[in-house]
Amino acid sequence: MQQQKSVPNILIWTVQLLLAALFLLSGVMKLGYPIAKLAAMYPWTGQVSPVYVRLLGIVDLAGGLGLLLPSLLRIRPTLTVWAAIGIIVLMVLATLFHISRGEASVTGFNMIVTLLAGVVVWGRTRKYPVYPKAHCRQA
Repeated sequence: MQQQKSVPNILIWTVQLLLAALFLLSGVMKLGYPIAKLAAMYPWTGQVSPVYVRLLGIVDLAGGLGLLLPSLLRIRPTLTVWAAIGIIVLMVLATLFHISRGEASVTGFNMIVTLLAGVVVWGRTRKYPVYPKAHCRQA
């Protein structure tokens, strides 16, 4: 079974790639940058435990890899959907975190990421699922 090459499917792949790049970059920054440098860009990172920031870096890396690798390699591609659902949960929690700190003005980005991850969930479950290699051989 060949993957459909329609414009909506290409757009879903583009959203996956953009979100993956965002989360991979964010993960690398949270894991590799000094906290002081992160705090200059994102003040909250200097006001929470460094362990918390590093753990979020691992979560971001996992999300970025999960959005891309399962579908790209066609090995358990449903994991891409679960990664997108995880990102939605993460962004809702990030929005609540920022609101609790009186930073509601910065939650627009979180909401956009939530919406884009929702597009991936919808697209990969309803309209343009990616099938595992084994499924393609049987067809």
